[in-house]
Amino acid sequence: MAESDRRQPKQSWCPSGDPYSAETVVLGVQSHERGEVTYLAQPIPAAEALSLIPEGIAPSRILRFASHCESSCSNRVGDDCGLINRMLAIPVADTSDAAVPRCHLRAHCKWWEQVGKQACLRCPAVSTLHAVDDEFGELVANPATTREELDAWIAENPTASLSIRQ
Repeated sequence: MAESDRRQPKQSWCPSGDPYSAETVVLGVQSHERGEVTYLAQPIPAAEALSLIPEGIAPSRILRFASHCESSCSNRVGDDCGLINRMLAIPVADTSDAAVPRCHLRAHCKWWEQVGKQACLRCPAVSTLHAVDDEFGELVANPATTREELDAWIAENPTASLSIRQ
C-alpha cells in the first residue's frame, strides 16, 4: 500500500475544550442573558480571539472553545466522554421534532459521535464558567459524579432550574 493511501486516524474534538491548547478554535459566543452558546458559522483559532479579550476577563466567560479530545482528560471513561453521558441526565422537552443547532464542529465532535442528537440539544447550554451557587452544575462537571447521583439530585429538587456547567 502506498504511503498516500494510508488514512490518518480520525481526530475527535471536544466541544468544551481548553482555550489555551495549540489547536483550539472558538466554537461560539456565550449569551450574556441566558448563558447559552451562539455558534459561529466558521471556526476562529482561539489564539486570535484570546488576544482580543480584555485583561481580567476569563475567556470562558464570553467564548466557548473546542479542542482535540484527549485520552488524558479527566472526563474520559474508556473511549467515551463521561461529561456528555452525565449531561444526558438533564431533562429536555420533547425532542422528536427538535432541530439540532447549526455547528461547524459536528463532523468531528466527540459528543455527536457518542450520542448524536441528544448531545447537540444539550450542547448550547454548556458553560465552562462555574456559578458559585450552582450545585447541579458542579455535579455534572465533576467526573466522579454518576448518572444515578444526578438522577437522584433531580428527583430531590424537582423545581430547581437546571443548568449545564463544565
